[in-house]
Amino acid sequence: MTRHMQERMNQRGIVGDIVALVAQFGDWNGDRLVLDRKALKNAVRSLDGLRAKMLKALDKGGVAVVEIDGRQITTYALRNGCTR
Repeated sequence: MTRHMQERMNQRGIVGDIVALVAQFGDWNGDRLVLDRKALKNAVRSLDGLRAKMLKALDKGGVAVVEIDGRQITTYALRNGCTR
């Protein structure tokens, strides 16, 4: 990161974590990496959906999936911390 960028980040109140988000989720537009409002809203919706699924799995105490030779055979809840 250049000194120029660090100065602009400080002037504009943009922290390194936000720059990292742009790097992770942004799209290239010429020589710019852009994370616009529409992309941010889509990402937040995806995260909200993921959070809801994780909370559902958490309510089950966790979930195990048994896999053999790359095929999913069965699944079960890990109630009471049991891992069978």
